[in-house]
Amino acid sequence: MSRTRNGVYPGTFDPVTNGHTDIIFRAAQVVDTLIVGVAVNAGKDPLFSLDERLDMVKNEVAALDPETSKRITIVPFGNLLVDFVEEQNAKVIIRGLRAVSDFEYEFQMAAMNARLNKRVETVFLMASDRHQFISSRFVKEIGKLGGDVEHFVSKAVRDRLADRQGLGD
Repeated sequence: MSRTRNGVYPGTFDPVTNGHTDIIFRAAQVVDTLIVGVAVNAGKDPLFSLDERLDMVKNEVAALDPETSKRITIVPFGNLLVDFVEEQNAKVIIRGLRAVSDFEYEFQMAAMNARLNKRVETVFLMASDRHQFISSRFVKEIGKLGGDVEHFVSKAVRDRLADRQGLGD
């Protein structure tokens, strides 16, 4: 009897960056089905609404090759991550690591999640070298100050960011 390996890649995705998309693609190569969990996370005061963030992630996933994108679903969540993982019949949380500075926080979160649910494992994927420095926070700041974010996000996300920040053409 073969089992399907489901994994969850959680995040706020405010906005989704090329680094996120890279991790999504690579994570989909590791699991049979990838659930991208878009966190409600109102505490972070997101620039984009949940529906907008879901739409952006869906568009980025749709742009991946069809064999990969058909194994990825995008789902909103607002509960405890380990509970969301169980609801999705997954056993793996996938997290991206950009730099050493990410490690301490991610290590603490993985330990806490393991304590909350021993059936769930956390797997870390290192960011590709060309995406190691990208963060949604920096992308929003660069865009807000009128800088070009084309190397960090897709054209569709760049246009949405410019419109939201009042910098559209």
